[in-house]
Amino acid sequence: MRRKKRNDEDQAEINITPMLDIVFIMLIFFIVTTSFVKEVSVDVSRPSNQPQKEEKLSEVIAIRISATGEISVQQRVIDIRAVRANIETSLAAKPEASVVVIASRDADAGLLVRVIDQARVAGAEKVSIAAEAT
Repeated sequence: MRRKKRNDEDQAEINITPMLDIVFIMLIFFIVTTSFVKEVSVDVSRPSNQPQKEEKLSEVIAIRISATGEISVQQRVIDIRAVRANIETSLAAKPEASVVVIASRDADAGLLVRVIDQARVAGAEKVSIAAEAT
């Protein structure tokens, strides 16, 4: 009996405290070294429940872009280089007017962006995008 009692006392216990320390140190290391990526987003204004104020046709400068890349301002066909000058002239006559770019669904997106940029450079504060009805 003495031998059995002695063998039970001689068995070593497993101490897990150092292992927990290492796990927590590794956790802290990975948290600190992780690079947090900021998501790129676009702010979108959602429509409210209030009825929208309708603008008169005379207060809108309409720019149309066809599927072939033809640009027209107020029913006149123009070149991309003349967009800014035409908008500046229209805004001089109607300073409160908003610019609406009506593009065909098949129009070049790069051309659409260039037209919007030209409208902003011309001084238009309100620039909207619309799709051409099919």
